[in-house]
Amino acid sequence: MDTSFDWRTGRHCVFKNTVHLVFITKYRRNVLTAPMLTRLEELIKETCTQMDCELIEFNGEHDHVHLMTSVHPKLAVSNLVGKLKGKTAYFVRQEFTKEVKKKLWGDHFWSPSYCVVSCGGAPLEVVRKYIENQRNPQA
Repeated sequence: MDTSFDWRTGRHCVFKNTVHLVFITKYRRNVLTAPMLTRLEELIKETCTQMDCELIEFNGEHDHVHLMTSVHPKLAVSNLVGKLKGKTAYFVRQEFTKEVKKKLWGDHFWSPSYCVVSCGGAPLEVVRKYIENQRNPQA
């Protein structure tokens, strides 16, 4: 994982949009194993690259995963989440069918909900004061 948090550039913008995402398995079942977490990290990294995002950090436990990504401003976080959850669920169910079927049924893998928290940058109070203290144009 890249541990630098440098500014990224797009065609018409400079940005540093870092978000912390948490995905939980359906019914909070203890489905995830070490090999599954390794495969999930590969799939998430690949999908982030395809969507012009960057996976900064990844880890998980038996019933959920945490990831930190840099998201391009042209992309809605909800779209990124949909792609990540859809692709990972498909491949994990294909590649670990035996293990998953013991814990989950139907076509479900992830809970439909997720947690997203913006991270990095200055505290909100510092940003508020910075905006407050901008020079006003002369009348």
